[in-house]
Formats: sequence, C-alpha cells, structure tokens
Amino acid sequence: MDTAVKIKNLTIVLGDRFKALKNVSIDLPAGKMVGVIGPSGTGKTTLIRGIVGRLHITSGTINVFDQPAGTPSLRKQINYMTQELSVYPDLTVRENLRYFTIMDGQARKHINATITRVLEAVDMIDKATNLVSSLSGGEKQRVSLAIALIGSPKLLVLDEPTVGLDPVLRENLWELFARLAALGHSLIITSHSMDEAERCDDLVLIRNGRVIAHSSPLELRQRTGAKTVEQGFLKLVGAKP
Repeated sequence: MDTAVKIKNLTIVLGDRFKALKNVSIDLPAGKMVGVIGPSGTGKTTLIRGIVGRLHITSGTINVFDQPAGTPSLRKQINYMTQELSVYPDLTVRENLRYFTIMDGQARKHINATITRVLEAVDMIDKATNLVSSLSGGEKQRVSLAIALIGSPKLLVLDEPTVGLDPVLRENLWELFARLAALGHSLIITSHSMDEAERCDDLVLIRNGRVIAHSSPLELRQRTGAKTVEQGFLKLVGAKP
C-alpha cells in the first residue's frame, strides 16, 4: 500500500513544557480515509498541524509524499480545513469561492466550473448567492469544506469537519469523503466521535499525546474483542465499556 504520510519518533512541545505529542511513529496510507480519533485536547489537532507544516517539530520527522512537512512544493498538494471557519462573512458563498479559486492560481476560464463542482459536492448550489453571514453554523462549515476541495488536492486534512452538522448532512459528507478516497485522494479526518471512526478505512486512536492503536476498525474490534470502536477504545485505556 502506498503511503501518504510517514511519521517517525515525533515529539511536539507546545510552550515551554507541555508535550502535546510524545514519540509518535505511524505511516498513514494514501488513497484512504484516515480517522484521527480521540477525546478533545488529546493531540489530534497538534498532529495534523504538524502534518501540514504549521508547527515546529521538537524532535522526530514528518514526511508527506516523501517530502518534509512544510516543504513549499507541498502547498499545491495539500488543503487544510481548520476548526475555525475560513470564510468572509461579508461576501456571498460564490464570492468566497471565487476569491479562493483565484488565490489557488486557477485559470479564469476554469473558475466557474470549479465553483460549480465544489458547490455540488457540499450541496450548496441553492445558497450560492447568500451572504455567508446569513448562513447557519453548519452551512458555514460546508462552505469551508468547499474551499478545501478547490484544486482537487492529493491530501485533504480536515479538522472536525462534521461538528455541528445534522445527521443527514453528516451522512452526505461521509459519502463524499468515500467518493474522494475512491478517486485517489488521501483524507485525514479528526473527530472525537467514535461512531464516525467506524466509517474510516484506517484509524489512529490518540490519548494523552500518544498513539494507543493504529489499525482498521475491523482489526481494532477483533484485537480487543469489542463490538464497536468505542468499546475497543475503552478497553485499550482500561475503562469499563
């Protein structure tokens, strides 16, 4: 299996003392939905910020497509959706997408087609002319995801992309993620929701800055003798399911 991200002996210290990640070594497969799962404050966002090159690495290495994380040539290959909304509230949805498409360097003759493609992907065609400030929280989240889809990146890194969304839209987005993976895109998706972990091809379970498991959901359930990923996680940390 091809590898999108190789992490070896990674430690990241935030501030003067806090070890957000502690000696992490994992290989993340390409062309798959990789879930980085764990409770809030456990190191998930620190890990993906390291992968996209936004954090200083205290020790160890991160390589993305065989290049050190943060290498300028990776910028066109990776799109990162943060928990903070990456949208301008005083612009319409289409104006936001047009701005970010231009910033991506796409030829003007392709801009409208790109905007239509990403609007269809996140089911926002009917909201294209709405001001972002008038949208619900979930709709703003979808606009941020549409922005991340611009350019058809090789690697999509999504930090809690389904937070605040209704069950139907969450289902639609996971179907979209699966289609993107089937087309060869690599996805790294953080979540604290164990039911979402079941949807991933590959799981990285994190607790207190350490990787406590890395496998498929099926392998995790078989290894722990659990019926669900959540029960498996609880067994691994020594808690009662």
